Amino acid sequence: MTKPVIGVIGNFYRIDDRFNTQLAGESNLRAIADVIGALPLIFAGAPDITDIEALLASVDGILLTGARANVHPSEFNTEPNPAYEPYDENRDALSLQLTRTCVERGIPLFGICRGMQEMNVAFGGSLHPEIRDIPGRMNHRMPRLETGEVHPDPEVVFADRHEVRLISDGKFAQIYGKDLIRVNSLHGQGVLQPGKRVIIEGVAEDTTVEAISIADAPGFALGVQWHAEYDPQTNPVNRALFEAFGEAVRTGRT
Repeated sequence: MTKPVIGVIGNFYRIDDRFNTQLAGESNLRAIADVIGALPLIFAGAPDITDIEALLASVDGILLTGARANVHPSEFNTEPNPAYEPYDENRDALSLQLTRTCVERGIPLFGICRGMQEMNVAFGGSLHPEIRDIPGRMNHRMPRLETGEVHPDPEVVFADRHEVRLISDGKFAQIYGKDLIRVNSLHGQGVLQPGKRVIIEGVAEDTTVEAISIADAPGFALGVQWHAEYDPQTNPVNRALFEAFGEAVRTGRT
């Protein structure tokens, strides 16, 4: 039997201020290959390159990854602010429609960090550009040295930072068999108002939205704010998500 194929969205980067590229973090690809046993296939996060119909005819599931760029505020009726750049409007244009199409057709969809935020916006939700600026919220960004530089040790950067409380009867609680987990935290932007079909399934201690599902979705449609692609080979919390995603992908092929 051939391996299932999981599409991994690409992100726009300009290298040396000269070369336009579409990139995806290798940890996403390895998570798919190592945990699910599937073939990761990067596709361009740009609607003029990637035709959704052709894409979905070629893959068995979609992974919306994290990215440095924020979702553009115009997608949820907010004025953009240069302080929260960069943006990736081409990815927005593709991913929001792709999200709705996957949910409508029951194609397994897993959103991580920006990917979860896209799922929220796709169904009419809004985002806050800097969660730590909201009174009572913690700093969810990655750890830095006193110099302001990102901490050089990945084990520190991706270490568990806070708990996530899950709703007792939700899809995540079913995956984990419990209602409390610990996760990493590497984001600035976060969910402000949930979309009409967005079910908040998990929140951090400071009430920041950490896990969502899409109501009445006929297939797997889950999103997490933390970086579940980091070390799912050994991290049981992250591994369980990719295993559940993989099970949905394989079930959809039969």
